[in-house]
Amino acid sequence: MNKAALEKLLDQYKNNQIDKSNVIKKLKTLPFENLDFAKVDHHRSLRTGYPEVIFCQGKKDIHIKKIYLSLINQNQNQNLLLTRANLSIFEMLFEIDQRLIYNELAKTISLHISKKRKKGLVLIISAGTADIPVADEAAETANICGANIEKIYDVGVAGIHRLTSYYEKIQEARAIVAVAGMEGALPSVVGGMAKCPVIAVPTSVGYGAHFDGLAPLLTMLNSCSSNITVVNIDNGFGAGFNASLINNRDN
Repeated sequence: MNKAALEKLLDQYKNNQIDKSNVIKKLKTLPFENLDFAKVDHHRSLRTGYPEVIFCQGKKDIHIKKIYLSLINQNQNQNLLLTRANLSIFEMLFEIDQRLIYNELAKTISLHISKKRKKGLVLIISAGTADIPVADEAAETANICGANIEKIYDVGVAGIHRLTSYYEKIQEARAIVAVAGMEGALPSVVGGMAKCPVIAVPTSVGYGAHFDGLAPLLTMLNSCSSNITVVNIDNGFGAGFNASLINNRDN
């Protein structure tokens, strides 16, 4: 339940459109609903402006289904996002809600309900094509959180002229997500071209001494570009979410 939904509920009670028992029933699930296997946080939207996101990896299908139903019952006017979701999870949920959209690369399931006008600009930049799944997760997240997004893919430092051709667009952005595997140099270069925060995402794409993303993670943590913040390996969601928070702040 978000602020608008809560205000509507109180107005309905004030105008005798709903009785006290139904108000209590609706408010009883705030701040969370106990499903035994999960404590679904219906209060999160009131606190942070966005409902709980479902991280599907490691969860049983029936648990995901029940959490989803709980969230849509309490957040009827808001977007919802599920991450690390495979096709079978999408097919299960699509049977009960045909509004859902699946991004196979990003492994995200999105429900777009909010009619709020999108704002600002979040650029999602990937070093290579192999980094697109993580980049797309960031893009889907920033988009559903209300940001205008644009993608610039496969512009890594092995062909730096590809990146510099987007200088004007980089200058326009309110936040940038820079995704790279291998040695992870891309965010430092982007940081030197941008006047906004750059959120760096190391990926697990690379050869042996890359150590499944540890090498680019350490590169990014040691960047000399002062506008860079680093998230965990393959954490496109965290990067996209924080980029949207930066983007959506009023000037």
